[in-house]
Amino acid sequence: MSLINTPVPAFKTQAFHNGKFVEVSNESMQGKWSVVIFMPAAFTFNCPTEVEDAADNYAEFQKLGAEVYVVTTDTHFSHKVWHETSPAVGKARFPLVGDPTHTLTRGFGVHIEEAGLALRGTFVINPDGVIKTLEIHDNAIARDVKETLRKLKAAQYVAAHPGEVCPAKWNDGSKTIRPSLDLVGKI
Repeated sequence: MSLINTPVPAFKTQAFHNGKFVEVSNESMQGKWSVVIFMPAAFTFNCPTEVEDAADNYAEFQKLGAEVYVVTTDTHFSHKVWHETSPAVGKARFPLVGDPTHTLTRGFGVHIEEAGLALRGTFVINPDGVIKTLEIHDNAIARDVKETLRKLKAAQYVAAHPGEVCPAKWNDGSKTIRPSLDLVGKI
């Protein structure tokens, strides 16, 4: 079953965020766009490159009114040390969310049961707490956050323009399509 257009599963956990431990929950995501980025674990090889990519583009997410949440199956204590010891992770100004109980990884369908880790999953969630995009893939393949930004912009555009759709390779400012019977077989 797809998670698209379903509410974020209920959860409550701890995160390391800007030098403090904070609570993060499905309720704290309400009212703003959210991007949840799952990674297997702290202190791995590919994960710091993805945290750094998200950190380098964090200002763009903020301009779009979105909060970024990086989630691993580690604790918020591990994330504090990861933030302090990795130059790449140290750039993060968004919450590094701990999921030691695997509530989030299971709820979002990215849990690897036999390893106790997460697959690389990326979710764009609207201000009502509804999942609008998701991408899940093999842990050997790191992501490019620019594609996540493009998907966030597309989700925001169609939310603000009911009846329009974003075609392939759509980017902010590009033409959209207003589906109609007249277009069938003409595109």
